[in-house]
Amino acid sequence: MKLTAQQQKLVEDNLGLVHKVIKDKLKFRSQIGIYTYDDLFQIGCIGLCKSAYTDKGGTFSTYAYRIIWNEICDALIYSNKRQRTETIEEDIQAQTAEPSSELKIDISAALDSAKRSASPCIVKGIESIIMMSQGYTCREIGRMYNSTDKQISAVISKARKYLRSREDIQQLISA
Repeated sequence: MKLTAQQQKLVEDNLGLVHKVIKDKLKFRSQIGIYTYDDLFQIGCIGLCKSAYTDKGGTFSTYAYRIIWNEICDALIYSNKRQRTETIEEDIQAQTAEPSSELKIDISAALDSAKRSASPCIVKGIESIIMMSQGYTCREIGRMYNSTDKQISAVISKARKYLRSREDIQQLISA
């Protein structure tokens, strides 16, 4: 977003409004979550710029106050979600034990056997499942295969159905 000279002047004249929003809403705490006061001030300045850019007249300070506060709230919500997700991922990693090397060999052998007797579409799906287990997303896998992420999701679905129908895979799952 590029501000006009008039909009830039409006932002400069109302920088104190960002301090006021932080003081009113957050009571001048030095740190909120992962954000320091300076971080929140910068986020508030982004909200101030957005309000100057989208201002349609009227009482600017009232309009800007709300936009600044919304911008700060969005940042705090995002950081809270990110922190919660990271905590959940750490818990999952701690709970998930590394499978034994024998089990890895068994799974690998079963998947290789399944790929030998499957159609090319199913083989692509099995390889995609393996890549997903290594951390790739459907979009990244799609780029590797020159496909869309929806096409990759479809072949993965077909491969899962195929693998569920195989006895050797069922024995590994139940073991």
